[in-house]
Amino acid sequence: MLCIVEKEQDLISIEKTKKYKGLYFILGGTVNSLKEEDIKKLRINELEQRLKDNSNFKEIIIATNPTTEGESTAFFIERKLKSILSPAVKLTRLAKGLPKGGELEYADEETLENAFEGRK
Repeated sequence: MLCIVEKEQDLISIEKTKKYKGLYFILGGTVNSLKEEDIKKLRINELEQRLKDNSNFKEIIIATNPTTEGESTAFFIERKLKSILSPAVKLTRLAKGLPKGGELEYADEETLENAFEGRK
């Protein structure tokens, strides 16, 4: 597996959970919009090269933050990777939903919608 994160701190946070046993790729940021100058700041070429050099990945996890910038970045990466990956490679995102200890009455509509869509 390969987990794509925005920054090193995200990798550290995931490692603390001791639930992920795979490799990482750090993008080096996000895009505020899909402008070419924002996209050039990301390490997309390096990511594509890594995927070409190692075609043994069974799953690629896009683990960007659930912010506007993180969602834009994830959408861009997903579109880019679908064009170069084998159909056998599973492309996934982290689940989004209600935090443990949270109350439904305080959750916004988008969070509740994500919780219903990502239910197990």
